[in-house]
Amino acid sequence: MFIETVEQRVRLVRPRSFAGLMTLYESNHARLRQLLGNLRRLPDDAVSTSARDLDLYLTVEERSPYTTALHMTYWFEDRLARNPDPDLRLRIYHDARLAEAVSCADAPRHEALRRVWQPAASAMEQRWTLNMLLNKWLEFCLDNRHRFPAAGVRP
Repeated sequence: MFIETVEQRVRLVRPRSFAGLMTLYESNHARLRQLLGNLRRLPDDAVSTSARDLDLYLTVEERSPYTTALHMTYWFEDRLARNPDPDLRLRIYHDARLAEAVSCADAPRHEALRRVWQPAASAMEQRWTLNMLLNKWLEFCLDNRHRFPAAGVRP
């Protein structure tokens, strides 16, 4: 269960409910802020390196006054090609302070990520699965001391 605080009250929020999903989006936003800093001033492209993990790649795909769409991934190389995994597309809702994983190119290839990935039976289940994957991955990235360089000031 998630815990949500509302005006100094605490209530339990059921997983896989709309309220639970919004709580998960809030958690994703908070973790992205820790990882990326100012979410309105992200560089177009950035790489975070960590002594404990693979390089983490970020590409901003779209900006508007109220939202930012971005792509985050690791790149794995084999003999034939470079493969992104997880290949997540995110949308940040600045005024609402929410961050949503909106798509993943395929089921994750990495074993640790496959453990939290489940086929979705409904739109709610798909959103829940994608955003739990994002939330756990962001936690992993923070635990492995990923941080992106401070973004420059954009007009």
